[in-house]
Amino acid sequence: MKLKQRVVLLAILLVIFIFTKVFLIDNLDTSAANREDQRAFHRMMAGLRVELDPRLDHTLQSPWEIAAQWVVPREVYPEETPELGAVMHAMSTKKIIKADVGYKGTQLKALLILEGGQKVVFKPRRYARDYVVEGEPYAGYDRHNAEVAAFHLDRILGFRRAPLVVGRFVNLRTEIKPVATEQLLGTFMTVGNNTCFYGKCYYCRETEPACADGDIMEGSVTLWLPDVWPLQKHRHPWGRTYREGKLARWEYDESYCDAVKKTSPYDSGPRLLDIIDTAIFDYLIGNADRHHYESFQDDEGASMLILLDNAKSFGNPALDERSILAPLYQCCIIRVSTWNRLNNLKNGVLKSALKTAMSHDPISPVLSDPHLDALDQRLLSILATVKQCTDQFGPDVVLVEDRMTLSHL
Repeated sequence: MKLKQRVVLLAILLVIFIFTKVFLIDNLDTSAANREDQRAFHRMMAGLRVELDPRLDHTLQSPWEIAAQWVVPREVYPEETPELGAVMHAMSTKKIIKADVGYKGTQLKALLILEGGQKVVFKPRRYARDYVVEGEPYAGYDRHNAEVAAFHLDRILGFRRAPLVVGRFVNLRTEIKPVATEQLLGTFMTVGNNTCFYGKCYYCRETEPACADGDIMEGSVTLWLPDVWPLQKHRHPWGRTYREGKLARWEYDESYCDAVKKTSPYDSGPRLLDIIDTAIFDYLIGNADRHHYESFQDDEGASMLILLDNAKSFGNPALDERSILAPLYQCCIIRVSTWNRLNNLKNGVLKSALKTAMSHDPISPVLSDPHLDALDQRLLSILATVKQCTDQFGPDVVLVEDRMTLSHL
């Protein structure tokens, strides 16, 4: 065979090899990832219902020690959590040994210390389940049941970035007042036959207390993240101005995402994809109030965006605030794993899954039916938005493979 023919043959073989690598091997890798996403979805569905059970037969650790060990830079709790029911049972029943005003913020809350030294944040009930919050999408008081529902949605979406939340009934007269600090105790009052308190916060007013039904108050309890994981607060790049007539840049600049991609920590690492995951999460729950977000300190953009403070959610089931999705439709990228999970949840699966996941909670039913119906409708809007992106830019640009190994050593 002549030298020229050999060169041509080698060139043809090289092209075939490259084709095989790019189009066959990579496709096999993608198929394997998709199959793993499918298996993860089925595992999630099988473990949806969490019975609140105090037993921890296989360990001598306390529920608080177990939950603290779950936390790693990319998730608050692991996929497999056989102890979750015991931890949540402890959150909803352990004796309260101290009660204080909540950490700084705009909304009423109380900081409780439970037996064993565990901090939790208590948010009181302000509305009936069927109450519709009118006005701006971030209007109204915090909704305690929204915190519970958001936690379980986080489980269903497979993000695992929201601290544990469970509903709880507390007796303000016998459980809170005897162990309350003077600062908290000074905000208690009686309205009619009901015990009430108004706490200390930016919007806390003596004229707007939260009131129990007699002495019994319904609320949510959020598990405090371990002190060994200090938080860093960041301004959300798609945050609102909260000023009438003044728009944020993202609200009028369609190329805004291009500018975000050039700034740290969004120019590399997982943070921008976390922002888009969070936009999807917030759109589903109707939360237009994420003006800031938290991550772990000194992470250089590598740790997760933690889904804290989800109580400005589930206010109006008839309001679909599309602007919450701006990071998605302006950047037109989404994790493949998120896209796969969303597709698995369509056709009524999301509503059914969330209803099942919340059925064990002490304050069940957590959401009214209109809010559950709204979730399925909003999911369709998200899927349609991604399709618009893929039609415009192609799936290879829009669907981003980003699977980070999580360690629980």
